[in-house]
Amino acid sequence: MSPPDYTNDARFDGLYLQIASQTRGIEPLLDTLFSFLRRKSDFFGEGDEKGVERAVDKVNEVLERHRGLFLEEKRKEIEKKQKEAVQKEKKKQEDDVIELGEDGGFDISNSADSLAAAACGDDSNIAADETKQPASTQNAPSNTAPKAESNSTEDPHDTPPPVGNGGTTDKYTWTQTLSELCISLPLPPNTRARDLNVIITKTHLKISLKSSPSTPIVDDSLSKTIVVDDSFWTIEDNSLVLTLQKLNQMEWWEAPCRSDPKINLQKIQPENSNLSDLDGETRQTVEKMMYDQRQKALGRPTSDEEKKMEILERFKKSHPEMDFSNAKIS
Repeated sequence: MSPPDYTNDARFDGLYLQIASQTRGIEPLLDTLFSFLRRKSDFFGEGDEKGVERAVDKVNEVLERHRGLFLEEKRKEIEKKQKEAVQKEKKKQEDDVIELGEDGGFDISNSADSLAAAACGDDSNIAADETKQPASTQNAPSNTAPKAESNSTEDPHDTPPPVGNGGTTDKYTWTQTLSELCISLPLPPNTRARDLNVIITKTHLKISLKSSPSTPIVDDSLSKTIVVDDSFWTIEDNSLVLTLQKLNQMEWWEAPCRSDPKINLQKIQPENSNLSDLDGETRQTVEKMMYDQRQKALGRPTSDEEKKMEILERFKKSHPEMDFSNAKIS
């Protein structure tokens, strides 16, 4: 049986995150590691010169191994970005192709646009039908915009978006991203980590002072499930700060605990800084979806429809001698 590979073992990430949050620096973190090896093992030998040299050689060997892994990962990441850039440029060139449809009209759709139109329902077909309607019909007032206005007046939650996509309870304030939830709980003056008893499970949170364990500050079930190994806590500016890693990183929480007041999830606004954590292709997809949702709510064309109309307008200017009365956008 081959020995286990510890070079990419993530089982101890939660433990190291807790140590890192308390040491607050790479050098102090390494000091704790070598302090353990010096005090609790024979890593440096029996104190002789050769034993110390062997320890230094072993550290350099492990460091060089991870240096190679890091450089290889970066090389693959650069290659992936280059491939994405080539594919993006190729797709952009394909999007500019305009073909003559079977009925003599100019069909500027392609396979990717057809899939997008299918996902968006019948909006594109409605736009195509409008180009064939008489002038009197086209000049008639649209019913789409008033619907959007009526929906906005019916919204009972006429309140600003929650700060940090979170809220405030009688005990703490909290914020969240899609991947994690952060709780900041004020503590009595001069409270230290050793004075607290913090128990975090995947579905429950309990916080109490060791001086009064029978009256916990928080003792409640969590709204949803978390990853315990990747969740940790620390004390900052006389407040207990808990970082809870969500198990499902594709949903927002209405509240940290079940008894807490709930926020309106429809008011949540993802920050651009969170989008910047995504790779280029995924970020473009998310931004496009968000833009299309806003456009549909306002009764305006989606990004795909705007792009098609822009291409058609450019083609019209390039060929003024041609008749575009039967042109369609599908």
